[in-house]
Amino acid sequence: MRHELTSEQRDKSLDSEVALAKEGDRTALETVIRTVQQDAYGVAVRFLWHPQDAEDATQEILIRVITGLGGFRGDSSFRTWVYRIACNTLLSLGKKRMEQQSISFEAFGEDLGRGLSDSSLRIEYDIDRELLLEEVKIGCTLAMLMCLDRNHRLAYVLGEIIELDHSEAAEVLDISRAAYRKRLSRAQSTILSFMTSRCGLVNPDNACRCHRRLATAIELGRVVPKKLLFAPSLAQANQFPGVLAKIRQLEESRRVAALYRSHPKLKPSGTFITRLKSLLEENPNENVRHGASKPSAVGENP
Repeated sequence: MRHELTSEQRDKSLDSEVALAKEGDRTALETVIRTVQQDAYGVAVRFLWHPQDAEDATQEILIRVITGLGGFRGDSSFRTWVYRIACNTLLSLGKKRMEQQSISFEAFGEDLGRGLSDSSLRIEYDIDRELLLEEVKIGCTLAMLMCLDRNHRLAYVLGEIIELDHSEAAEVLDISRAAYRKRLSRAQSTILSFMTSRCGLVNPDNACRCHRRLATAIELGRVVPKKLLFAPSLAQANQFPGVLAKIRQLEESRRVAALYRSHPKLKPSGTFITRLKSLLEENPNENVRHGASKPSAVGENP
C-alpha cells in the first residue's frame, strides 16, 4: 500500500535534492525544478489569469531559480525562497492581457448583471455542459482577483488561496507581519463584500449563476468550448455540486476562501512541460555551482 509523504517529509526530500543540485547533480536539479514548477505556476496563473501569460512568467521564474540556486544559503525554506522569486518576478512584469483591461469591481459587477440569461443554451459542441460551467466558474472567480491591485492580489493569493501562514507570506513579500495582515485583511474584505453581493455560488440569494452566464460567455469569446483554459476534467467538474453544498454549509464569511480553494489544481499545458525540458537542457550546472549572478529583484533573504 502506497503512503503519501507528509509535508515535512516532502520538504526534507526537496532540501536533499537542492543540496545535490548545488553541487552540480543534473538529475537533482531537474527534480528540484519539476517539484517547484507547480508552486510557481499556481501563483502566476492566479496573478495573471491567462494560462499562456502564466506559463511565460513561470518560465522566467524557473530561470531565476536555476541561475540563483548557487546563492541559496538556506536562511529560509526553499519553497519560501521560490515563492519570493515568483512574486518579485510577477511584480516586475509589464501588464499582461487581463490587466490591460483595467477591470474594477464596479465594472465587473455591471458586466455580471448585463450578462445573465434564462434561456437554455443548446450546446452544439462535442463537450459536456458541466465542463463549460466549470470553465465559467473558474474563469470568473479568477477574473475577480484581477480587480485587486497587484500587492493586494498577491497577499490574497498567498494567504487565502495557497494558505501560507502570515509569517511566511510576509517573508515572501518582504514586509512586516503587521503590514501583511493589514494588506490581506483589506483584500479579504473587498473580495468578500463583492462576492456575497454578486455571486450566486457564495450567496444563493444572488441572481448570478454560472449557467446563466454561459451563453453570454460563449458569445463574447470568454469561453471557447473547443479550447478551454481552466476546466481540467469532466470527473472533477461533476464533483462540484457536492463540493458547493458543503461550501454553503459554512458561515458566509468563510465561503469565498473555500470556493477558491475548491478549484482543481491548475496545471501548465503539455507544451509548457516540453519547454521546461528544453529549459533544463539549456542551463548547464556550472551556473548553479558557481552561483551565477541573480536577478536584482531577488534577494537571498526572502
